[in-house]
Amino acid sequence: MNDSHPLDGASVLLAGASGGLGRALATELDRRGATLTLVARDERRLDAVAAPGHRVALDLRLPSACEAAVDATVAHAGKIDVMINAVGVVAFGTVADLSPDAMEELFLTNTFVPIMLAKAALGRLGEGGAIVNISGVIAEQNLPGMAAYGASKAAVRSFDEALAREARRAKVRVLDARPPHTETGLAGRAIEGTAPKMPTGLDPRAVAVAICDALEQGAGDLPSSRF
Repeated sequence: MNDSHPLDGASVLLAGASGGLGRALATELDRRGATLTLVARDERRLDAVAAPGHRVALDLRLPSACEAAVDATVAHAGKIDVMINAVGVVAFGTVADLSPDAMEELFLTNTFVPIMLAKAALGRLGEGGAIVNISGVIAEQNLPGMAAYGASKAAVRSFDEALAREARRAKVRVLDARPPHTETGLAGRAIEGTAPKMPTGLDPRAVAVAICDALEQGAGDLPSSRF
């Protein structure tokens, strides 16, 4: 990445590119001159992403798919400079009501995917590279009715804290982003339960701008107060 405009010409792997925040990030990254490799599980939704980029449909819950995503990025652009993980699922309901299957899916997607993607990317990112995980505001304060979801996200924040220290040896930066509730549509696609009434969230485009600004400014932490 170049010092004057880090995302201009950077090779970016964007996981979860077909989601509400993923699409906004793809548009903003493209606007800033990044070369994109867009990854999501649903090929149809991935094809509908407006931003240009190399598209790869993969189920990142599989460790081999995380490796394949990084390989595809390097094959497409000749390098990988930034890995952004915007993959996520949500479930609503009390701990007493939540099924074990939903709990397992929350941690598999929200916690293990970021860990496996980071593991796959670390050896391929060059000096000045960056890993971005989006743990969200719930990683700062968990909420009743979302306890397991919040725990899966808090685990990402904890992981990022330690990963940042490990990655520093390779001169790779880790950015943990914790945006407040954002209108991504995720709440309407809960894997279990029904979303409670929530105030109107942030515009995904504004969140994408804040994350890209933080990347270009060399930040290592992006708390909810910065959005």
